[in-house]
Amino acid sequence: MNVNQYAPQSLLARARELHQRIITYDSHIDVLPDLGSPQRPADEDGPGCFDLAKVRHGMLSGAGLVVHATALRPGPTSAEAGRREHEERYRVITRIAEQHPDRAAIAHTPAQFRQLAEEGRFAIVLSLQNTAPLHNLDELDAWASRGIAQLAFTFIGTNQWAGSARPYPFIGPGPLPQGLSDLGRAAIPRLNDLGVLVDVSQLSSPAFEEVLELTRTPVVASHSAVRALVDIERNLTDVELQAIRDNGGVAQIVGFGPYLRPLSEPMRERLRAHWVAYGLASPATLADLLSVNDPATAHWDQDTFDVFLHEFHEILELDRPEADVNDLVDAIDHAVWHAGVDHVGIGSDFNHSSGVTGWMTVADNLNVTAELIRRGYTDQEIAKLWGGNFLRVWQHALDAADSAQAPLR
Repeated sequence: MNVNQYAPQSLLARARELHQRIITYDSHIDVLPDLGSPQRPADEDGPGCFDLAKVRHGMLSGAGLVVHATALRPGPTSAEAGRREHEERYRVITRIAEQHPDRAAIAHTPAQFRQLAEEGRFAIVLSLQNTAPLHNLDELDAWASRGIAQLAFTFIGTNQWAGSARPYPFIGPGPLPQGLSDLGRAAIPRLNDLGVLVDVSQLSSPAFEEVLELTRTPVVASHSAVRALVDIERNLTDVELQAIRDNGGVAQIVGFGPYLRPLSEPMRERLRAHWVAYGLASPATLADLLSVNDPATAHWDQDTFDVFLHEFHEILELDRPEADVNDLVDAIDHAVWHAGVDHVGIGSDFNHSSGVTGWMTVADNLNVTAELIRRGYTDQEIAKLWGGNFLRVWQHALDAADSAQAPLR
């Protein structure tokens, strides 16, 4: 196993001892689609950022594993393709627990999560991202009945539920909401009744504000960074951090390098050249470099968009990030300053990102804890950041649910 020896051994020893005493939770991990296949057993160390072998080495109690659907241009087959991908990801995630019941199980409540942690089994919290394939509230009920604990309306691209922080004209051409649509507004009380957490990480600022106005339970931002350090719409403003605090929710800081440290000028130059090579205007701001929002892309075909995006990610060199664990904890520090230590957590976004130097896979978790220790966080505060805050928020959402509607409460 390739483990990144980033922190001093003395701090790693303290971090290891602390992880033996606390519950640790990563709120956003995307699983590789072949995980659990004969070629890629989930309990063996393999490619990618997450598997049960890395979980054990990184001493992670549980994680939000994401039932994800790729953002597609609306069309006659896009909804079905999205539903199919949701089903495939759900199958991959639940297969982990089915194949390895001695090592992992689905947690439907914080109490179940804590019990699994006590038994030494990995707790899987089911999270759904991108409701573009869903078209009515009954479909939310159906997913809740299958164990979804957390739901995010958007990924890249605005959809019929909500505006995205990265609207991507190719994904959402036409008159779509900047905030919540009527359907999105109706979904908030329904999700509250179901005891499902609303994930605000990918939302536009107008949609974020509407969610906070409508929800009667705390929200979670499952994988976000802070805009004061990297000025892009995908990151949370100080006002939004304070709104999450006032709501009683939790902002989970993401391990995605470009959101934690501004891109270097050479990287920006390569990205600008990429835009120009496709006939687009050279982006003037960092935000425009990290979100494909040129209106000209609305007229592209799917192949052109897919190739552009693939090359975009290659240029970013996510396997050789410019940011490191220090940048991650800088963002945690900033969020704690503005929201309070009771309202901040950790959400890697592993496999959709390759982490930061020092935290490239789940196996490297102790490096994060070591840096928190080095900066003076107490054991109690680290326990809050690594899972205690999320479990409190989740329990609050379940307690406020309508017992007649919450299927797995």
